[in-house]
Amino acid sequence: MTWILGIDTSHVVAVGVARDGEPVARVIVDDTRAHAEALMPSVLEACAQAGIALADVDGFAVGMGPGPFTGLRVGIATARTLAHVGGKPLHAVCSLDVVARQTVPEPGVRGTSQPGRRAGEVGEPAFVVAADARRKELYWALYDADGNRIGEPQVSAPTELPDLPVAGAVPAEYRELLNLQGPDALDPAVLAASWNTLRPAGDEPYYLRPADATVPGKPKSALPRLRARR
Repeated sequence: MTWILGIDTSHVVAVGVARDGEPVARVIVDDTRAHAEALMPSVLEACAQAGIALADVDGFAVGMGPGPFTGLRVGIATARTLAHVGGKPLHAVCSLDVVARQTVPEPGVRGTSQPGRRAGEVGEPAFVVAADARRKELYWALYDADGNRIGEPQVSAPTELPDLPVAGAVPAEYRELLNLQGPDALDPAVLAASWNTLRPAGDEPYYLRPADATVPGKPKSALPRLRARR
């Protein structure tokens, strides 16, 4: 029996548990600014729902975004710490890919649903997965009919998305602009259950934009200006 715990903070706090590839428990805290306070209590609650202790987890899966810098960093750092301390494997995936898997939960042999395609090949664009990027923009990526991502995640104004069905956590003010279909939120239990059907994300998070908060530069001296006035 294999237990996987999934963590995603690309939007809200989302923690899920899967047993042998089947979703078992999920905890979602619908607050985009409570990642640091709510994440570990959510991890422990998800384990309690599944009837296990945190020490019983055999591996971790983490969503690497795209997402705002601060919240995303909390989830990734926590997942890396738990995996390191427990000596357990950590599997990183793109958060948008998880929603795509929810949209196409049982694809056939990857890349073979369209005639003439070889296994592993990506097909024609079929839908978009999007998420709130703030600043009047959306994170998004293209997917084929099997849920395989086409290209890399992007960030843009909602009006620049391809004219295709859109799944994902789209803010209310943009919903009338898009053809919304499919799940409207990431399911962390699916992250835990299906990480091995998704493309590995590597070590670098999908920030896509600089952090909102930056370290101020060195103050400029006012002495030359004062001397010039004398």
